[in-house]
Amino acid sequence: MTTTTAGSTDRPSEDRPGHNRPSRDGGDALTLSAAARILERFARQTVVVVGDVCLDEYVIGRAERMSREAPVPVLAWRRRVCLPGGAANPAVNAAVLGAHVRQVGVVGDDAAADELRSALVAAGIDPTGLIVDPLRPTTVKMRVVAEGLSAPQQVARIDRQERRPVDGAAGRALGEALARAADGAAAILVSHYRSGVVTAELCDAARSAARKSGALLTADGQGDLGWFAGFDVVRVGRADAAASLGRPLDTEADFELAARELRAALGARAVLLGRGAQGTSVADAEGYRVVPPANVSEVFDVTGAGDTVIAVVTLALCAGATPREAVILANAAAGLTVRRLGNAAPRADEIVAELARRPNAEA
Repeated sequence: MTTTTAGSTDRPSEDRPGHNRPSRDGGDALTLSAAARILERFARQTVVVVGDVCLDEYVIGRAERMSREAPVPVLAWRRRVCLPGGAANPAVNAAVLGAHVRQVGVVGDDAAADELRSALVAAGIDPTGLIVDPLRPTTVKMRVVAEGLSAPQQVARIDRQERRPVDGAAGRALGEALARAADGAAAILVSHYRSGVVTAELCDAARSAARKSGALLTADGQGDLGWFAGFDVVRVGRADAAASLGRPLDTEADFELAARELRAALGARAVLLGRGAQGTSVADAEGYRVVPPANVSEVFDVTGAGDTVIAVVTLALCAGATPREAVILANAAAGLTVRRLGNAAPRADEIVAELARRPNAEA
């Protein structure tokens, strides 16, 4: 992995893997009352979410029989559901938690863009930062879902998207929209879904806007991690971290080294390395720790769990939480998301109730 800008990559001794035994944070450091106070402050925050927005379409039918044409079920039409997806999903998560959210991204000149805009407005999100590029379609990810089985199952997914980087007039308009939206915002969250909107140039614009406004700068990166050098917080999944570093992540020592190395290379305040059922590795000024997941026994659909994590972490840090507290809240929220079909956005009271389920939870 290479970076273009960053702070010093020299690491003090306490940041070297193995110097201290990694702690495993069970969440007891955050009481229910403290969690509720942090969540209440979310409503005072204004957040800009910029990135690869899309429309998530669900075509749902009831499985009646197997097709004679191919080994697939024949579905009887039930309904069609469309939800804001991609970079629009962390925006929805933040809005459900009470934040004022401004969406920035690129859509096409088509019906899907109109549907996405309407869905964002219905969620209480300001969509004026969506730039229209008539040369590309609005990204749509259609999932065919079968009901009538033991549980609803996704049987196919069809994506319509243009991965070509946004540049030229559309790129300039995107940067200008971001600068306008960042005025007065507490945070800028960059959501990278590899659909061409998030580029090195956009990340430069985000850094510039954050410096000008004093906003917290966070990112959920799917690769291209060097673009996020100088960001305050960067979240990355296990596979993308391994690909960026060029080595597998299998043991606890692997995860610790990866999280610390990425934090040093990016000059980040904190790096969050998502590990699925193993929780989240956190490298920050306090050292290294693993925050276990809130829920591993009731996983129904992992779609959007990472979006929930970065949205909650961003808001929690703006609300005065420590990185440790922010990740505990985020993992509890993600534990709710994975119990539901498709993109889901938990409410503040649900997050507190989820935390209350912990062994030895303190009021």
